[in-house]
Amino acid sequence: MSRAAAGTFQLVPRRRFAGASFGENRSARRGEGDEVIGSRPYRPGDHIAAIDWNASARLSAARGSDEFVVREYLAEEAPTSVIVLDRGPSMSLYGDGLPWLRKPAALAAISDLIATSTLAGRGDVGYLDVSGRDRPFWLAPGGAARRPEIARRHEAAGYDASPTSLALALHTLQRHRRSLPSGSFVFVCSDFLAEPPRPADWLRLRAFQWDVVPVIVQDPVWEQSFPDVGGVLVPYVDPVSGKPADVRLRRREVRARAARNHARHEALVRGFRNAGFDPLVVGTSDRAEALDVFRGWSARRRARLRRAA
Repeated sequence: MSRAAAGTFQLVPRRRFAGASFGENRSARRGEGDEVIGSRPYRPGDHIAAIDWNASARLSAARGSDEFVVREYLAEEAPTSVIVLDRGPSMSLYGDGLPWLRKPAALAAISDLIATSTLAGRGDVGYLDVSGRDRPFWLAPGGAARRPEIARRHEAAGYDASPTSLALALHTLQRHRRSLPSGSFVFVCSDFLAEPPRPADWLRLRAFQWDVVPVIVQDPVWEQSFPDVGGVLVPYVDPVSGKPADVRLRRREVRARAARNHARHEALVRGFRNAGFDPLVVGTSDRAEALDVFRGWSARRRARLRRAA
């Protein structure tokens, strides 16, 4: 079954990682694979199947001597991934029947995409969250059995973590560093509203040479921006208590809130990029639409690898 038919995306690393060489994931190093990234002159020991006969014929004709050119490929390696979820109250918004982003459904779709894509690459997937009274829940990277275990955790766990739970999760991950080889993917999924990322917490993960990917889960209308609802009675849900209330905002307040939300979102994305991370922004709970976001991320990384080759 093709990757497109399976509904998965390719985990493309920024650098070589210590995975098994039989995987389907593209490494940043050259090796045996099926994606051509360039060519070079033949060297003793190169496999005859790697010879580009058309290019060799052209070069031989131009030089008047027998010359051989071989294709170079991206190596294929097995990825290790860990899904880190924020279980703060704001991640519980919004419920079924409302025309806004359902973050629990988005997190479930994102987690399953990462899990199935990792397993499709013959890799291992793990999971970490912190909920309740700052109690970490950790599943070490494993094979196909991890996917239903992660799904059950989604159904059972609540969204009652403290504002510092995400930082605690990142510290917990460091305690399990022996389970994560160099180059492991760490997908940190949050709206980053209650607890903006602290650079020290994130940069510390670089010491382990993990490929940390922030996944920003925000409603594109109400959190990344704000709609023009001046003078309109708008239902509001408190993320902590869950109690609804009707709020009427003036047009000036609406414009100010839209500007603040937009600036906050832009600063968040820019901050991650300036720190050397490669964030994704997911504003949907639809699995197919989320898959498009992850495939776009993969395509951008593949393009960078080709340029660097």
